[in-house]
Amino acid sequence: MNLLLISNSTMSGEPYLDYPKQDIANFLGTKPIKALFIPYAGVTLTWDDYETKVKERFNQVGHDIISIHKFENPINAIEEAEAIVVGGGNTWRLLQKVRENGLINPIKQKVASGTKYIGWSAGSNLACPTIKTTNDMPIIDPKGFEAINLIPFQINPHYLDANPAGHGGETREDRILEFLEVNQKVTVAGLREGCMFIVKNQTITYKGKLPLRVFQYGKKPYEVEPSGNFNFLLNSEV
Repeated sequence: MNLLLISNSTMSGEPYLDYPKQDIANFLGTKPIKALFIPYAGVTLTWDDYETKVKERFNQVGHDIISIHKFENPINAIEEAEAIVVGGGNTWRLLQKVRENGLINPIKQKVASGTKYIGWSAGSNLACPTIKTTNDMPIIDPKGFEAINLIPFQINPHYLDANPAGHGGETREDRILEFLEVNQKVTVAGLREGCMFIVKNQTITYKGKLPLRVFQYGKKPYEVEPSGNFNFLLNSEV
């Protein structure tokens, strides 16, 4: 299994999908790949426009994409994909469309066979056992929380340590601790912006300037530095 799971597409003040483009290129390799892009998380832009944005960045690093909405049979598109790329946006909408098109098992089987999977934000959430640790508003009923379950732990992308000044509501940590109260066997990875996981077979590595925030029931949240060992995440119980 080969996964590249990215927290966010864009760093503040930078062009779209610019900071991870070389990581994407390195992950896909030197041979040009035409990956299958899943734009379903896009809500406020058309899927054609979303495809154009992602295609431009992939072309810059020697690769290409084609969106799944261009195919008459999306399951066949998954089965024939050279690589699978899932963009960010609204995770609820993403899962709803993936489930509606019958793609959960085809994607899981395809990735299990060795096809590379890249996701950012909602696309990273989709790789988890469920989408319960997304930050997104539930704008549509996906008919279940279960996602593709490519990894045995939950990701909270765009993880923030504190609320904006003047906001008196719960912090992100508060929300995750609430999740753990009713999902006590699940590990949650607070993936800060600019950070990503690379999974290859039974090994997981981490890239980013900021440490990972780890949440487990009955333990005080703790940090793992980028130079640390992250393989414990693949042994998480769900």
